Amino acid sequence: MLDEEFENDRLSQSDRDFLEAVIGDYNKTFNTNYDTSPDKFPSYYKDISLRMKNREIDLLIVVNMFLTGFDATTLNTLWVDKNLKLHGLIQAFSRTNRILNSVKTYGNIVCFRDLTKETDEAIALFGNKEAGGVVLMKTYNEYYNGFNENGKHSFGYTELIAELTSEFPLSESVIGEEAQKEFVKLFGAILKLKNILTAFDDFAGNEILSERDFQDYQGRYLDIYADIRKTGKVVQENINDDIVFELELIRQVEVNIDYILILIEKYRDSNCANKEILTTIRKTIGASMELRSKKKLIEDFIEQVNADTNVCDDWQKFVSEKKEQDLSVIIEDENLNDEATRCFVENSFRDGAVKTTGTDIDKILPPVSRFGGGRAAKKCGILAKLAEFFEKYFGLGG
Repeated sequence: MLDEEFENDRLSQSDRDFLEAVIGDYNKTFNTNYDTSPDKFPSYYKDISLRMKNREIDLLIVVNMFLTGFDATTLNTLWVDKNLKLHGLIQAFSRTNRILNSVKTYGNIVCFRDLTKETDEAIALFGNKEAGGVVLMKTYNEYYNGFNENGKHSFGYTELIAELTSEFPLSESVIGEEAQKEFVKLFGAILKLKNILTAFDDFAGNEILSERDFQDYQGRYLDIYADIRKTGKVVQENINDDIVFELELIRQVEVNIDYILILIEKYRDSNCANKEILTTIRKTIGASMELRSKKKLIEDFIEQVNADTNVCDDWQKFVSEKKEQDLSVIIEDENLNDEATRCFVENSFRDGAVKTTGTDIDKILPPVSRFGGGRAAKKCGILAKLAEFFEKYFGLGG
């Protein structure tokens, strides 16, 4: 494409000097050895492309580059200060409109030039073919209040929240499978719509639900997921194949343990008298995918906090001691090979997951007859304990 042509011999000396300085800085940052020569510049281009896809680069400023033929699904925003048109416009806009997951269902285009006419012409010309997934978003008002299209009404955020608070008030429990399914569908729709609305500045301050109430609803949502998961009915985050838990939308706004430790420090600073902080901690943990498994650990630590507690240092010491105690209990109760088990656990924390296949797990098992299914049952039970241990301590250090 014309936009992608880049001939170094046509650069002015000042432009070439500037580009060399940019590439020199890039070389220092990533320990590479590129320059503007014809044999090295294409490799520089490819290296940038790869690092963008791997999210090693957060922001890329280009002139006549990466407008066509480049695809990185993680890109979410394109800033345009160029008079694009027709196929070049569609291709450039498409760079950020690749759907990645339930969190990234659209891309943002920020134009510093008025391309309304050019956009309409491009979509009219290519809309049924090359445009593919290029779709212009609705307005903030339509997402917030709802809209009608092709004889069908799409519920807005205000309507869904009204239904949520009316049908599932926080003062009442969600009882029964049908009610739970309806709640999961409704709250999932709210999560998806809120994900879109957060891209609009107008949404700030207009969330309707307070942060605490939203946390309570999210905690209820995760409670249902946890309960059904225990029964073995959840497969790939689905209930009975017709309800999907929007867990990615929850993970994107996850709080980490550092935030909880900040709250604990505030609690300590109040001479352990501000119970409102404890309520905030409890609700925050309940609404978090990652912290729920650490709830008992955090609560036990808070019980021993006093005016002399150094929260960060004492937390790390506390976690380290509890982690050793819990692992020793598993090893002793299950009669596991001590050295092999500790190696297995260390590798799990290193890899970010408990490995359930391969020979590593077999090395830690005690002698059990291979006949009668006893060994398989024993292995399953041990893996369950190790998985629970992993979820409890993963991401905490110690």
